[in-house]
Formats: sequence, structure tokens, C-alpha cells
Amino acid sequence: MRRGVFAPVAVVAFAVMAGGWLLQEGVDRASNIYVRIRVLQEVVDHVESSFVDDVDAAGLYNSAIDGLIRDLDDPHSSFLPADEYENLSIRIEGEYGGVGLEVVDRGGWVTVVSAMSGTPGQRAGIRAGDQFFEIEGIPADTMVTEEAVELLRGPPGTEVTVKMLRPGVEEPIEFTIERATILLRAVPFALMLEPGIGYVPLQTVSETSSREVRAAVDSLRGEGLEGLILDLRGNPGGLLDEGIAVSDLFLEAELPIVETRGRAARQSQTYSSSSPDQYRDVPIVVLVDGTSASASEIIAGALQDHDRAVVVGETTYGKGSVQSLFRLTGGDVLRLTTARWYTPVGRLIDRDRDAVVDVTEHELAISGQVVRPTVLDGRPEYESLGGRTLLGGGGITPDLYVAPETLSPEEAEAVYRVFRRAGGFTAALFNYAVAFVQDHPNAQPGFAVRDSELEDFYETLPEWRGEVDRDEFMNAQRWVRYLMEREIALQAWGDAGQFQQSRRHDTQLATAIELLQAAPSTADLIARVAAAANEQDSGS
Repeated sequence: MRRGVFAPVAVVAFAVMAGGWLLQEGVDRASNIYVRIRVLQEVVDHVESSFVDDVDAAGLYNSAIDGLIRDLDDPHSSFLPADEYENLSIRIEGEYGGVGLEVVDRGGWVTVVSAMSGTPGQRAGIRAGDQFFEIEGIPADTMVTEEAVELLRGPPGTEVTVKMLRPGVEEPIEFTIERATILLRAVPFALMLEPGIGYVPLQTVSETSSREVRAAVDSLRGEGLEGLILDLRGNPGGLLDEGIAVSDLFLEAELPIVETRGRAARQSQTYSSSSPDQYRDVPIVVLVDGTSASASEIIAGALQDHDRAVVVGETTYGKGSVQSLFRLTGGDVLRLTTARWYTPVGRLIDRDRDAVVDVTEHELAISGQVVRPTVLDGRPEYESLGGRTLLGGGGITPDLYVAPETLSPEEAEAVYRVFRRAGGFTAALFNYAVAFVQDHPNAQPGFAVRDSELEDFYETLPEWRGEVDRDEFMNAQRWVRYLMEREIALQAWGDAGQFQQSRRHDTQLATAIELLQAAPSTADLIARVAAAANEQDSGS
């Protein structure tokens, strides 16, 4: 009986003692955190009041926050002041109130790079090359781009008055423009490249991406679509939900698209398709490169894992993490990585940054973009849902590796010398393109820059003398011609015209067209790509 009484009493006593110890540890831990917060406050107070130079107290707190986030060693977590969050929201939501002008700082003036088609700025007659002289009566000669943008944006239906300087016109031109809702297109255009072969470039994964992709493919289907190229090159990603929605367009119902795994239970979830494949009879080639990232990798990985498409190009960036946005006091926002993404067969999309190939080991594409070597050794192997071998290890490895057109080492060295004056080169390129379009109103896509025009362009750069001589400039001429033709085409015919002008240099696109022309079904396409990849391996 004593033993029976003693045992429960001992248990209760131990529980009280343990509970008290745990409670005390919790109090100590909370107290320690409170002490550290007080210490931080004291340090800021002393620095603000006693440091030899004047300091901004708000800047000290921001530095502390930046240091905290930097110690996470995560490039995707960040503190966003309220104004930066507003710009992020515009990119994500894909719309804002304004006039539809893309502007940059050029030669000390806020200059129009392009007037988006169908926007108030374009309808008013403002065009590329115009410079802001006044905005709402405020002189613009000392403005930076951000200040001009803030004045140009506003509620749809309101007006903004601007005065513009235009080459060849002595006096500023006044425009009164009524603001409207400006939609940023995720799919700027869609084209039939060859009979039966459609092309859809998805440039970002925003709130309208799935709707725009569906509308584009439906339109091409009406033109006789038999095979589709979905171009995700240069797509930095965006919204997880929209990455899932775009994938859903091309998959049968109830198939896994992506899995998130995080420390918090609510961050771990599998997302699946919800509707039947809208285009099951259309074989698909997905184009990717080293700048395809985030939600665009979800799309490429899901279609590849389910054998719904083949992926062609270069290994993607490997940004496979989920960022959650936490609103803070005063409108600021904390963007924090809370989970990582995995493809349907379990491949981790996020790449180990320590394992990235040294940036010195690369070639230079004709576009000037760095082409890093693809290293496949040591990558883990997975099986697609249809039994194909897929490679993991971060990023999405293409089924068929195709490099872009590249420059020789001598050409690349010349291009790097031009890069040193990149700001002046870009401004001169833009000005030359604007003047060229005005002087050649009958030019058509497919034109070629002549030797005399290359010489003329070089002569517009007198400040280069001594840094980039004529021989070095001419060594880089293949790259210079490429950029000149693209910029002229952009100013003359917009995004679609620029794309058409550059097609002859696009080896990845040419490969995709060739594959689809020879493959009437998805099964045929997969077989042809497998054969081409084996041939590639044998050749190496």
C-alpha cells in the first residue's frame, strides 16, 4: 500500500520539478532573447548619440536586419521596403495604373525605350527615343528613372501632362495622357513558325500566365497547330500557383505536378493537376537555358517527368525554393525561404550553389550571355513516369543538350573589351536604332546590317578612342551586328519582329522545329530525342 501511494506521489513530484525546470528554461530563454534585443537597442542608441559622425538611426536598424538575413546564407530571402514591394507586386500581378512607357536613364535624361502597344503613351504618339523635359510641370533634367515612374503612375482615369524632347524637333512637345490599367504580358506574342509548328514564349510566371498560354495555344490550334514549342528561356519564374496552372494545361487530371517540403508542416504539400490535358494530341518541346528559373522549372520538370514533353537546351538555373511574404509594420515586407520544390519523381530543383561550375569555365553566346558547361558526372539518376532516365542534382537537365551559337575566344575577348564601356555602347545602340528606323521606313524583318552601317555605328562612338580601337571593334562585329539587328527590329516591329529577326542565329529553336517536323506524336518525339541524345553521347 505504501508502494502504491509512493509511486504516484513520486511521479507528481517529478512532474512538478521537471515542469518547473522546463518553465524556468523557457523563462531563461525568453529572458535571454529580451536581453539581446535590449543590447541591440542600446548599441543603436549609443552609436546614434555618440559616434563621431552623424548617422541615420533608421539606416542602423536596416543594417541590422540586412545582417540578420545575410547570415541565413540564402540569396532568395530579403527585406523589402514598402516601395520595393510595390514594384515586386506589379511584376507578380502583371498590372498597374500608368501610361505604358518603358523608361531608362540615358545621357542624363529619362528616356523612353519603348511605348507598349495599345497603351495610352503609345496612342498619344510618344515613341522610343523621346526624352522627358517636364512631368506635371516639374523639370525632368535632374530626375532619375524612379522619380519619373512615380509621377507617371497613378489611378486609371486620371491625367498626367508631360513635355518631351524629340530628336530633330527644336521645342519640347506637350502631351496630356489619360492613365489606364497597364497589363504586363506574360506571353507577348504567339506565332506559327512553320506549317503546323507553333511557338509560345512564356516570359514570366505571373497571375495571368496560364490564361495567356491557353489563349495563345488555342489561337495557334485554330491555325492548324500540330506541334508546340513552349519557350521558357530567360523566364525567371514567379508564382507557384501559376506554375502549377500552366503545367495543368498539358497534363491529365490528378497527376502530381510539384511537391514542396519545408520545416513547418503547412509548407509540405503535393500539388496535382485538376483537369484533363487540353492538348493531348499536340507533342511539345520545352526550350530552357541557364536563366530559366523558379516556377518555369516547375513547368519543365513536371512535363518532363510525366513524359508529356521533351526538354531541349541547357540545364536550368536551379532556383527551387519557395518564398513566403510576411507583411511588417509600416508596409515593409520580409521575403523568406520557407520550403523547397521537388518534381513529381522526387528530383530536387534547388541547386547547391557551392557545386556550381566556376564562372571562368565558360563560352560566350552570340547574344553576349555566358554559356557554362553542363557537368553530368555524379548527378543522381531518376526514372520518369514512363521509364526514361532523368538526371537530378539541381535544375532541370534537358533531354537533349543544345548549346546556343557561340563566339570564338578571339571574338569573346573583343566583346569583353566592349563590355567595359557597356553603358555608352547600349545608349549608342539605342540611339542608332531609333535613327535607323526613321531613316529606313521600308525595312522588313530579315534585313542585314551592312558593312557601311557597322562603320557608321562605330563612328558614333568617338569617346572609345584609346580604349576600343577599330580592329578590336571589328573583331567583335558578329556580336555587334546581332545586337544592332535586334535593337532595330525591336524599335521597328516590337517583340515579335525582334524574335523573327534573330531566328537565324537560334540553334536551339532550329533543333526544336526539326524534331517536331519529324515527330507526329509525343511517343515519336521522345524516341527521336532519345536517339539524338545517344548519338550525342557517342560523339563525345
